[in-house]
Amino acid sequence: MTSLLILNGPNLNLLGQRQPEVYGKTTLAEVEAMCLAKANKTGCTVYFQQSNHEGDLVDTIQAARGIHDGIILNAGAYTHTSVALMDAISSVQVPVCELHLSNIHAREEFRHKSYIAPVAVGQICGFGPAGYALAIDAMLCHLSELSADA
Repeated sequence: MTSLLILNGPNLNLLGQRQPEVYGKTTLAEVEAMCLAKANKTGCTVYFQQSNHEGDLVDTIQAARGIHDGIILNAGAYTHTSVALMDAISSVQVPVCELHLSNIHAREEFRHKSYIAPVAVGQICGFGPAGYALAIDAMLCHLSELSADA
């Protein structure tokens, strides 16, 4: 069975409370429930991790190698600052889908630069919590194409 790690970065533990006009009113627990329902429909397994600490996120990405088939990563603000996350993704040979609740390209200029995008298989942004289900579908499609090519 396909295993996906859904990894959330800083401040995503505050979903539903933090800037609901930008990030919506859905909590992280509700996002996880939505992902579990999607996984049940698609026949994959999902695991969740959230950390406000860059090193923890790096450790989690490194630990995914050989355990998870893909990673869905909402790196939050670290998207725009973390060469360490970019290097971790480059090192593990586990495909990553970059995810954002808001459309980072329609926000402040500093949010337009992503250190994750160059090493991700794709990016989903601007669809709110529904983006997580889209990311699961996208990752499963990507993994299916990889196995067809093998």
